[in-house]
Amino acid sequence: MNVQKSFMDHEQGTLYIVPTPIGNLEDMTFRAVHTLKEVDMIGAEDTRNSRKLLNHFEISTTLVSYHEHNKHTKGPELMERLRDGQNIAIVSDAGMPGISDPGTDLVQRAVEADVPVVVLPGANAALPALAGSGLSTEGFYFHGFLPRKKKDRAAVLEQLQSIQATLIFYESPHRLKEMLSHVHEVFGDRKASLVRELTKRYEEYVRGDLGELVDWSHSEQVRGEYCVVIEGGDDVEPADSQWWASLSVVDHVEHYIENDGMRNKEAIKQTALDRKLPKRDVYQAYHVEEK
Repeated sequence: MNVQKSFMDHEQGTLYIVPTPIGNLEDMTFRAVHTLKEVDMIGAEDTRNSRKLLNHFEISTTLVSYHEHNKHTKGPELMERLRDGQNIAIVSDAGMPGISDPGTDLVQRAVEADVPVVVLPGANAALPALAGSGLSTEGFYFHGFLPRKKKDRAAVLEQLQSIQATLIFYESPHRLKEMLSHVHEVFGDRKASLVRELTKRYEEYVRGDLGELVDWSHSEQVRGEYCVVIEGGDDVEPADSQWWASLSVVDHVEHYIENDGMRNKEAIKQTALDRKLPKRDVYQAYHVEEK
């Protein structure tokens, strides 16, 4: 059992997790500036970006590189300094270190070594995006970035589709179109919100159904990093209690065609929604059976 009390004196140093502005420098807190001035060293995701921030606030503390690609070599070095009594702060390029950014690994090392960890509150993208989305904030699930490969992304989305809490994702501009299309394919037409340029001059919210946002992403020029906030899933009955549970995928499609007068395309889409399957899987199963 690990118990840490902030008022205790320690011979070891302290690891500080310091959030930095995600776009607007006025979001830097007085405490963050004071902490970065007082620590012995700052570990930064990109020293070039962080140097600009430190120069703006006249912070001259030693800056070293600590990022995803060197954490296994740099982490032990920083831990040795902490054990020797030095205080170290970790910053990312923007927002809260450790949340879809480097920092988690070093925190885990510090906790295992009983080195005190102090996390400062401050700027992040996920919570402002949620608060301004217009969707429920009663419960939420933050996932961060989805996998890049479609097969891996599909597996994750199938796990997330039954979560009833509002879902929060991060996505880069060059992958947003593909991500939205895939989410719409798996989740169906839920309400959602896209947020970009948070805290900056051209901050923008785009709200609508997922289908509308897919269309928007193909008609507009996508720029900047995005927060994607999506309505949670419905509280549905287990699959084995659904009316179609005893039917094969093909029989399910044919039921809609024969009994509801749907066209093939409509029946395939509805079957995919019922079974929470990718539409292409239902399409392939149906057309293979036809052959």
